[in-house]
Amino acid sequence: MNHILHRHSHSAPPEIARGDGVYLLDTHGKRYLDACGGAAVSCLGHSNQVVKDAIKKQIDDIPFAHTAFFTSGVAEQLAEKLVQDAPPNIDKVYLVTGGSEANETALKLARQYFVEIDEPQRKLFIAREQSYHGNTITTLGIGGNEWRKQTFKPILPAAHLIPPCYAYRHQADGETEQAYAQRSANQLEKKILELGAENVIGFIAEPVVGATMGVVPPAEGYFKRIREICDQYGVLLIADEIMCGMGRCGTKYTCTQENFSPDIITIAKGLGGGYQPIGATLLSKKINDAISSGSGFFQHGHTYLAHPCVCAAALAVQQEIDAHSLIDNVNQQGNKLIEALRSVYAAHPNIGDIRGRGLFIGIEFVEDKISKKPFSPSFALHTHLKKAAMEAGLMIYPGAGTIDGRHGHHALIAPSFIFEDQHIDEFLEKFDVALNGALKQA
Repeated sequence: MNHILHRHSHSAPPEIARGDGVYLLDTHGKRYLDACGGAAVSCLGHSNQVVKDAIKKQIDDIPFAHTAFFTSGVAEQLAEKLVQDAPPNIDKVYLVTGGSEANETALKLARQYFVEIDEPQRKLFIAREQSYHGNTITTLGIGGNEWRKQTFKPILPAAHLIPPCYAYRHQADGETEQAYAQRSANQLEKKILELGAENVIGFIAEPVVGATMGVVPPAEGYFKRIREICDQYGVLLIADEIMCGMGRCGTKYTCTQENFSPDIITIAKGLGGGYQPIGATLLSKKINDAISSGSGFFQHGHTYLAHPCVCAAALAVQQEIDAHSLIDNVNQQGNKLIEALRSVYAAHPNIGDIRGRGLFIGIEFVEDKISKKPFSPSFALHTHLKKAAMEAGLMIYPGAGTIDGRHGHHALIAPSFIFEDQHIDEFLEKFDVALNGALKQA
């Protein structure tokens, strides 16, 4: 058992044996409380029988049929469900097998839209520093995760980035939240004018920034102003909800909390809950009409588009979320968890910020609470914290480079939508053990 290229060549992870609700068990019988869903994926926990049965049934019916030849009932039903829950301008769904694929699809759709409406000179995308939109060449290139990009920069497309909306670090003393939101959003207009509006295809942003910055919600009014700017200059607005969407922040689509309608929405992770690999790109009627009345053909495709077993799993996951009102639980338990964290760690000298929405919570660590000075990058707090948490029987998602790709550390907390009060108590106990153990390494 030594032929897998693991994420780190110097250590092999424990071997998984089975799942039990919000817990994972390894082959030695050790039980881990999953408080991050892997990477905000496992929204239903690890043993939902309804979803497993739906996958088995689909395998018996038809496991695979290529979309160049057939559609399938489960794919059509899933697309209908996703559009029903989406903002009213969303009209079509393109089903893929993950988040990077969904964002790659979004970028190609956006480019082809302008070709179809006879504006082929548009070729540039704008994103934000400290963003993450995927690990393909294009999605990695246009994003702002400097650590992930470093090795591959010579082969990546150029990124055109603006500062993120990051109130903890960037809001000025005495500045209101609304004033900061406007100032931050206006960076987009500045960048569009710098590049030439006639050259810009779109702006892509996570409504709530995920793993790169550690769950950073926008200041109130930020995306309303972003939408106005995009409309003014004819730029498409792409909402990357791969991590923050599908109920994770307390609504099916996080953009609805900000009262804006994107031209394209991308989703994954909580869409299939980890039961099968799936992502989706949702597009507005405007974009679909341009293609259907033009060439009629979206020049893009993958072998496993709208895979029936994958779609069956995602449909069952979404139906289970609705049947058990689990988004209500996301909001209830999310409020309890963030309030508990803020209460316990209000005076902790090394916790600078606790933020989030729903069951999507970020904790930013600092060396000094008053000055917000981060730990030195040489102190790999994220590595120590993950190790200590696993030893304590807890899974969290720590990260480094929170501030600028090099400085800053955080932990992302994204438990299952079936989290209950006793799980919060267990989380707090184990997290405290892990945090104390990690800080002792400083």
